[in-house]
Amino acid sequence: MTRAAKALLEAAMRLPPEARADLAAELIESLDDEGTDPGVSEAWSEEVRRRLAEFDAGKVKSIPLSMVRRRVRAAASGRGRAR
Repeated sequence: MTRAAKALLEAAMRLPPEARADLAAELIESLDDEGTDPGVSEAWSEEVRRRLAEFDAGKVKSIPLSMVRRRVRAAASGRGRAR
């Protein structure tokens, strides 16, 4: 990491949590947009619309974020799927 990047990171870490989250989202979005084929972006948009329609129609159910985190941690540690 360059000195300039380290200085930016230090400044960003002094921001309130919501501002840091917004900044992180903007940075990630800027990476997602680089070199992305417009067809891929449209395909993802269509997938989001399809999944939202399924959710709105009651075809799929949401799960709490805490459960998602447990499952991700379990998968990352090699324990499989935690419930």
